[in-house]
Amino acid sequence: MNIETFRIFCDLVNLKNLSRTAEKHGISQSAVSQQLAQLEMAHRCQLVDRKKRPLKLTAPGQLFYQAAKDILERYNRLSSELATLGKTTARINVAAIFSIGMHTLQPHVKTFMAKYPKVNLNIEYASAEEIYERVLRGDIDIGVVAVPRKDRNIDVHPLEEEPLVLVCGPDNPLAGSQATDIHELQGVPFIAFEKGVPSRALIDDILKQYDVTVRMMMEFDNIETIKRAVEIDAGVSILPETTIHAELANSTLKAIPFSNEKFARPAGLIIRKNKTLTRAAKFLIELLQKKA
Repeated sequence: MNIETFRIFCDLVNLKNLSRTAEKHGISQSAVSQQLAQLEMAHRCQLVDRKKRPLKLTAPGQLFYQAAKDILERYNRLSSELATLGKTTARINVAAIFSIGMHTLQPHVKTFMAKYPKVNLNIEYASAEEIYERVLRGDIDIGVVAVPRKDRNIDVHPLEEEPLVLVCGPDNPLAGSQATDIHELQGVPFIAFEKGVPSRALIDDILKQYDVTVRMMMEFDNIETIKRAVEIDAGVSILPETTIHAELANSTLKAIPFSNEKFARPAGLIIRKNKTLTRAAKFLIELLQKKA
């Protein structure tokens, strides 16, 4: 085992998908599967229940995941401390919710690396709640979240708001509409974020504002699973338009704007108050805020 194996395993747990994990690390899906199998052989236990979709940890897997996260956090802190002492490569730790990290953050990484090629920009994905906790603990420098909440110990730097649209499968009765009144969702089968996810509270408030009651079919904690459920026409959903560009290009989903008003999901960068940022970190913040 090595540090990279721990990183791959933790990303597999966070992303719940072999192909996305492989893409993030620039390796094949088979290589991810082989590393997982080697871990299980080394410890003589099953870490992941492969029959579940999305992937789900077994009890030993959960224990291993918590230990792996702890090892990575301690290793990252050690690397940063050694870099500071030795005046070697600087490091910026960023944690983002998946929907913004993949669809908004990634296009700017190349620009940042061109400006600061010697800075190690480490980007990982986590839930909003975990990001807030780790920002406050000082484990990460910058958090990227949707619907930022107020906290006296956190500074929020607004990002460009993401337009919200009605999303449905191409065969759904609403798919042919140029625009839709939100009242048309009354009683319609709906795929939602789980309760506790900030985007869920935002969308619930919009529906409540217009006195619309949808028929809740499924609830998920991540946007990718919601999209897959909508693609098979299990229901419609309300999602940020920025997160469905690939599906729109492949015609697996339809995006329909609302005629009532322009609904949007706010987003922001969160940083622990009074945290000292490097010039590179400040540049990254400015880069991400350019359109805000």
